[in-house]
Amino acid sequence: MDEYKKNYTEEPKLRNTIKEDLKTGGLFRTLKRDFKELKEFYISEEKHRRLSRMNRVKYVFVFWWWVLKSMILKLTPLRRILLIIGLIFLILPENYNLHSKGVNVSFETGYLGAAIIVFVLMLELKDKLLAHDELEAGRKIQSALMPEENPAFEGWSLMLFTRSANEVSGDLVDFVKIEPNRAGILLSDVAGKGLKAALLTTKLQATVRAFVSDFGLSELVSKVNNIFYRDSLRNIFASMIFFEIEENTSQIKYINAGHLPPLIVSENGISELEKGDMALGLMNGSSYSEKVIEMKNGEFLFAYSDGLTEARDEKGFFYGSERLMSKLKDLKKYSAREIGNSIINDVDKFIGDNNFSDDLSLLIIKKV
Repeated sequence: MDEYKKNYTEEPKLRNTIKEDLKTGGLFRTLKRDFKELKEFYISEEKHRRLSRMNRVKYVFVFWWWVLKSMILKLTPLRRILLIIGLIFLILPENYNLHSKGVNVSFETGYLGAAIIVFVLMLELKDKLLAHDELEAGRKIQSALMPEENPAFEGWSLMLFTRSANEVSGDLVDFVKIEPNRAGILLSDVAGKGLKAALLTTKLQATVRAFVSDFGLSELVSKVNNIFYRDSLRNIFASMIFFEIEENTSQIKYINAGHLPPLIVSENGISELEKGDMALGLMNGSSYSEKVIEMKNGEFLFAYSDGLTEARDEKGFFYGSERLMSKLKDLKKYSAREIGNSIINDVDKFIGDNNFSDDLSLLIIKKV
């Protein structure tokens, strides 16, 4: 009995939980955001365009019909049939009287329909909660594999940051010690979001870490590309940019495999590095060329995923490259951590109550 009491965790009281929920701020903003996500999930872009041309009354009826239809089509066959039966019973209720051995029983199909709908919703919620728990476990594993945000490296100020749009991320940032005074820093973006992209991201990270000490930059990225091509599904690719730095030097060696060109911020302004080679996983046997850049004290390199510039505010406007560059111009005197935090805070302020539609990652390498 004592062992049972020790392992038993008392459930929170429903009444107290609801009270705490009502005290939570921003409920209306959350509802507004959830409704927007509902529209994006159930209504396609083409249907959104058709809805925009309808008058208000027609819009309401057609919108909810399309949402209901899309929801029904996403269910399993049995649940789809049950939901349709439940809706019919609820919309077209009938009273029935049953007589058996002197006992009269009267019931209305509307209540039965409501019970069937609740049953289907309970099944769907059960699936969602199970999937959420599994994704949460995956998120914890990803977090455990991530490097520290500001690794110490003599002669350089570093910042590595990634934030997933969902529970797990398809972006990767990593810091790997190749030798005591030499390190590799990478930023990668696997096409897509969610669990599929997260699994490939984890495999990509493991592959790079396994071979980073055995090959030069060009050979390393070629090896990673061949393995990624061999082991991933067709039409799945990943962009990756890999940097190599040494302590107390001014050179950055790098290879860009299909990623957005990084920015160099200096006293003379902001310049964009040249475009890179082919992304990983598109073709077996691709070759990659190593580049070298010289950094002066105070200059910094800024690399990022498209989740940064493609973040949208509530009106649908992109954060964009122009806003990013304008912000970076004012951050030349700060450390890598301060630069990164300033950009992250700015994009969070920009999107407001909107959600990120894609994973967001950035890394900063500043010569000090």
